[in-house]
Amino acid sequence: MRKSNFALRVQASLLDEARKVADAEGVALNQLINVALAEKLSALRTEDYFRERAGRADIGKALGILRKAGGDHPPIEGDELG
Repeated sequence: MRKSNFALRVQASLLDEARKVADAEGVALNQLINVALAEKLSALRTEDYFRERAGRADIGKALGILRKAGGDHPPIEGDELG
């Protein structure tokens, strides 16, 4: 894994809180920032993925599949609505 240095300007209050959390978690501040950044990027990419998939969706076809699901079989114990 290639590592890079990057000067990051952070509000003093935010940096203080990040240091407290890193200390409470028993990790280095650098690791906390890396994990937080990775989590945010993952969330944004996931949102984009689902938005793109939704754009290709065929709602009518999906509803047709759901209507067929289960057929004449009643729900098994624990799957009841309500």
